[in-house]
Amino acid sequence: MGTIKLRKGDTVKVITGSDKGKTGRVLEVQNDKNRVLVEGVRMVQRHTKANPAKQIKGGIAEKESPIHVSNVMIVTGNGKASRIGYKIEGEGDGARKVRIARKTGETLAGKK
Repeated sequence: MGTIKLRKGDTVKVITGSDKGKTGRVLEVQNDKNRVLVEGVRMVQRHTKANPAKQIKGGIAEKESPIHVSNVMIVTGNGKASRIGYKIEGEGDGARKVRIARKTGETLAGKK
């Protein structure tokens, strides 16, 4: 089990499953379970009971459910899905590891 190369805020495309073809932002990365939470993908319904003390309205609420990381690919600037690789930029003390798109070779913006 390796580390997940996706980060919160990345735009990803679902490549398999019932939501195939959908794109969305990564809301959460669950490294221990190898899953990511993607905005608007794999929606499930939860029946909630009203709790006025906590300002919770009752009814049927829709929310995202985690999807396995192998079922999504990052979307590059030109809209193509790609795998993620790493490259060392710079030399010596100024060297840093950056994420790149394998298909296009462009550097992926990291969340600061």
